[in-house]
Amino acid sequence: MTKPAAVPKNPKPKVAFYWCASCGGCEETVLDLDERVLDVVAAVDIVFWPVALDFKRHDVEALPDGSILAAFVNGAVRTTEQEEMAHLLRKKAKVLVALGSCAQLGGIAGLANLSSREGILQSSYCESPSTVNAEKVFPQTLYKENGYSVSLPGLFETVCSLDQVVDVDYYLPGCPPTPKLLWDAVHVLLGGELPPKGTVLAPDRALCEECPRKDTRPEKLTLKEFKRPQDAVIDEATCVLAQGVVCLGPATRSGCEALCPQGNMPCTGCFGPTSRVRDYGAKALSAISSIIDSNDPEEIEKIVHTVPDPVGTFYRYSLPASLLRRKKIDEALKTK
Repeated sequence: MTKPAAVPKNPKPKVAFYWCASCGGCEETVLDLDERVLDVVAAVDIVFWPVALDFKRHDVEALPDGSILAAFVNGAVRTTEQEEMAHLLRKKAKVLVALGSCAQLGGIAGLANLSSREGILQSSYCESPSTVNAEKVFPQTLYKENGYSVSLPGLFETVCSLDQVVDVDYYLPGCPPTPKLLWDAVHVLLGGELPPKGTVLAPDRALCEECPRKDTRPEKLTLKEFKRPQDAVIDEATCVLAQGVVCLGPATRSGCEALCPQGNMPCTGCFGPTSRVRDYGAKALSAISSIIDSNDPEEIEKIVHTVPDPVGTFYRYSLPASLLRRKKIDEALKTK
């Protein structure tokens, strides 16, 4: 009689990764751990990572509830499938981590809330210059032909951050988070002594405090106009905002190692707000408007108009999680 295989006394903790509505940069962060990813693999048992390995949904469904130590979910929730997977991973994981800006705040994907589902489908399948669709065929959630059927996930009207769908334990900010932050987060989760629920696993101070150009910012900074990066020759040693280029470092959480300023580009706010801010976009708008050098209403309006896309500038990563959440939809354009 064959003896059953011995069960390890201390099995490695299980970890899962999943990708919702996002660009995939957060998945790249895992790979950007470089050789340290081998240390992660040695320390944990990755039981779900469909973008990298051949895992299926039923593999997760077969696991006991709460058997996964930590599930890292990146991306906003945009489709019915993503919502279902968020609930499934919440059920199976002891700790659910919102990985990256899209999961934490809605991210770039959340700018879809400036339009309607119908408007997005029209633009994508009928109005784009490269699309030929005279019959106006749109994706269907269920299609049947000759006894066969094929299904697709449904597209929600509104993009949501992960915590608007399921309960989230921790947040790892960034677009994407840096490998260092991910590495530190894994160590925290494996260490046993967890931080308070709801903690953002990054320093709770403004990015300007870690920016290598901070000493070049004037004590009293005022501007008569704002420039886009492509309209300016940015000096590599001087505060970007002091050069008239919109930089959101004063309103943004640190922890990214100031990579954009180090690359001679302004901060766009992907690390989101500190704990003292209720609405990131409003905070960023307040920080920028406070340095406008004018008391004349007409001149102020002209200066403000030098920022061509206020929503895309100040709510680039955070519209779904903001007090605004989305643009109001004409009831006539709504679809079920």
